[in-house]
Amino acid sequence: MYRKVDDFLKEYEELSAGTTKHLEACDDLCLDQAVAKGHRTIRDLAWHIVTTIPEMMNRTGLGISGVDHTSMPPKSAAEIRDRYKAVTQELLAAVKANWKDETLLESDDMYGMRWQRGESLAGLVAHEVHHRAQIGVLMRQAGRETPGVFGPAKHEWATMGMEPPPY
Repeated sequence: MYRKVDDFLKEYEELSAGTTKHLEACDDLCLDQAVAKGHRTIRDLAWHIVTTIPEMMNRTGLGISGVDHTSMPPKSAAEIRDRYKAVTQELLAAVKANWKDETLLESDDMYGMRWQRGESLAGLVAHEVHHRAQIGVLMRQAGRETPGVFGPAKHEWATMGMEPPPY
């Protein structure tokens, strides 16, 4: 749970930079990769991340309008990336302009439960990290390299002049 707006803003800027790196590593050809037939594709997961931002944060009264949360995923990886960047910037601007530390203690109806806004922000972060990790696995299945986010990816160790771990 976040207790300070600045803590969320700093962490979400870093988080969204990592998600952007993943989305930039995707191209139109890999978007239909799924773990198995009938499961979510990279396109589905990426768009779910994008549309959850307004869907979830509008329950707190923020009024994120840049993306319709009921819309279907775009065909192009570039459009998904652009919409993600726009909606994350809108979220950061709305939180910065409208919320103070005390606001994070206010509660909203979140899926039939009462969540403090600091909990809602933490839930949004956990949700995005979870689905970004799924995208990373699917990218590898599609033959794409995944970018390092919390440290170097296996293929990035050499660029740092280091050997990757043996495991």
